[in-house]
Amino acid sequence: MSLDSVEEWQVVRRGKGASRKFRSHQQIASVCLQEQLDVEKFVRRIRDTVSELRAEEFWQQWKNQLLVSTSPSRPSDSIKAGGQQDKDTEATVRQQLECVCYGLGSFSSCVSARYQLSMLLLLLDAADIPLRDCSLYDPAFSVAEKDILRELGLTVLTENEEGKRLATKPTLFYLMHCGKALYNNLLWQNWNPHCLSLVTIIGNCFSGIRERTIERELKRDYSYISKAVDLCEERLLPCPSRLVDVFSDTAIITFPSDRLNKLPSSTWTDSPEPQYQHCSDLEIILKQTPVLDSPETGLS
Repeated sequence: MSLDSVEEWQVVRRGKGASRKFRSHQQIASVCLQEQLDVEKFVRRIRDTVSELRAEEFWQQWKNQLLVSTSPSRPSDSIKAGGQQDKDTEATVRQQLECVCYGLGSFSSCVSARYQLSMLLLLLDAADIPLRDCSLYDPAFSVAEKDILRELGLTVLTENEEGKRLATKPTLFYLMHCGKALYNNLLWQNWNPHCLSLVTIIGNCFSGIRERTIERELKRDYSYISKAVDLCEERLLPCPSRLVDVFSDTAIITFPSDRLNKLPSSTWTDSPEPQYQHCSDLEIILKQTPVLDSPETGLS
């Protein structure tokens, strides 16, 4: 089925590079439809979309860029040798990858989110990441959508991490069209040369975010994005015109160790947790803080 086919899908259109608050506002409008989903039927539909994307010319370019970005650094003589040992080492490293996906949105009611989920499945297969090693979270997920993700073999997170996931092993973060705060939180949590070198992001191009944001606001509210633009390596991913609402402004973002290790230690010492006091329209759903009941007075 093409993206322009409506059927029962609700298409949500955004401008290039626009972000979303985990697409949470779609949840209320489509909750009745979601809870009545036929899980097996919808899983088949997702797999049909996977097959559709796999046949697209631009998918091969995405795959090649991913493999280049996640390949281990190797000595030049090993590269020249091109032996079986080199291939085995590369496969071993790729098998160690895990994946975290935030902000996918309500994929049962949004065509764009369904295509992004299907692309995620293709990327996991290309990078040899086991499905169980891919964890997803979005407050917009309905109970039925969580069942669909589990049926696909994926892991559904139960806690809103606000993007503050520490990378303790090579990790692919899939953050399609998410808000700046989510990227900023992820960078803050991993703000040291070792952890950043383990992070690979597929999401909004950081240089594009800088171009679209007032400089003083970027430095004040999203300081880690502001600093990361000059530390990272971005590989823009192609997007066909018919899928511009789905994959526009997307890049693979990595943090080469040799670049990080050349920076002065002062780069990493002053790294306060982001607070966002000045953000009137924060592009993230924050973790719910429990509200304590007022103590009873005991008076009759």
